[in-house]
Amino acid sequence: MVPNGWTKTTFGEHIDLLNGFAFKSALYSNDENDIKLLRGDNIEPNKLRWRNVKRWSKDDYESLEKYHLKVSDFIIAMDRTWITAGLKVAEVKQEDLPCLLVQRVSRIRSLPTLCQDLIKHHFSSFRFEQYVKSVQTETAVPHISSTQINEFNLLLPPLPEQQKIAKTLSTWDKAISATERLIDNSTQQKKALMQQLLTGKKRLLDESGKRFEGEWKFSNFEDLFKVANNKKTQIKSSDYLNEGALPIVDQGKRLVSGYTNNNEVYSDIPVIVFGDHTRIIKWIDFEFAQGADGTQVLKNAESLHAKFAYYILLNADIPNLGYSRHMRELKERDFKYPLDKTEQQKIATVLTTADKEIELLEQQLTDLQQEKKALMQVLLTGKKRVRVDGEVKT
Repeated sequence: MVPNGWTKTTFGEHIDLLNGFAFKSALYSNDENDIKLLRGDNIEPNKLRWRNVKRWSKDDYESLEKYHLKVSDFIIAMDRTWITAGLKVAEVKQEDLPCLLVQRVSRIRSLPTLCQDLIKHHFSSFRFEQYVKSVQTETAVPHISSTQINEFNLLLPPLPEQQKIAKTLSTWDKAISATERLIDNSTQQKKALMQQLLTGKKRLLDESGKRFEGEWKFSNFEDLFKVANNKKTQIKSSDYLNEGALPIVDQGKRLVSGYTNNNEVYSDIPVIVFGDHTRIIKWIDFEFAQGADGTQVLKNAESLHAKFAYYILLNADIPNLGYSRHMRELKERDFKYPLDKTEQQKIATVLTTADKEIELLEQQLTDLQQEKKALMQVLLTGKKRVRVDGEVKT
């Protein structure tokens, strides 16, 4: 049912869609003063990233005016549009400019009948995500076409109501952005704190209120950790399962409950998960758990407090190299730690508190995102109307 005053239409009637230019990769520039090229690899769900950015000579910039991008332009990757993290769609911000549009990426601007600020909400909606999943061509590189974007159907209210809907949803966007900044700031502060506390540059207070002054020492990985499923030691993962050990698990492998066997993931023991571009270390509860195939388990030495052991592994900051090379890198490292386990525990407690603050912000972010998603579903379909010029639409 079409709400009163709304129109059933398609994107193609209300947007200007431009596909990018086929820049020749052989002519890419490495000069940081040249112009950034916006490729599909630079698009993540709801944001642009410029890691490993390619560039084009600034001498050609003026002649390529058609492919200049502007603030509030909406960008969509035509290849692999949907990934596990969501749709590869984003809005261009001032800090992204100047940049040029590359082929297999499309730029979308509204025509006078559509509020530009409303575009991003339609393109990031659950309806559009489901549409992309249903129409993208399943080939070696799944993709969608300009025609398929233009054919996406939607219900469109009069322009004043569009503007009010966009303004309402922008309130959630601002709250989400503010929370993301808080998470980024807290994460950076925690990293700085780890660098100070895990190197002894900053010492905490003991129970008497005096700073710890005990000796720190260096030990290598094999002095501080034992690896299960290791032919040298003949130790099995099962030997450590109920001893608070540190499992290292490949991507896609999970620890399962010994009681329910339902792929439940726990939260009190570290797990190193290897991804395509990053390595994630999490603290996962290993009590009553069974090891999945491929699970590697670490047991810390008695000289280390368990949670402190987790943090010195986390602080090692080994890049993602795959399991074997990652372990080789760890084994080549020396780890610095205080001999006093009370100081180790204090350090672990401070860092755990920092982690909990970040987790709280992350939960707030998730809540805001869910609230916005629910609001979008009713506002963009007219199930809930907004007040325009003092009048409540029904």
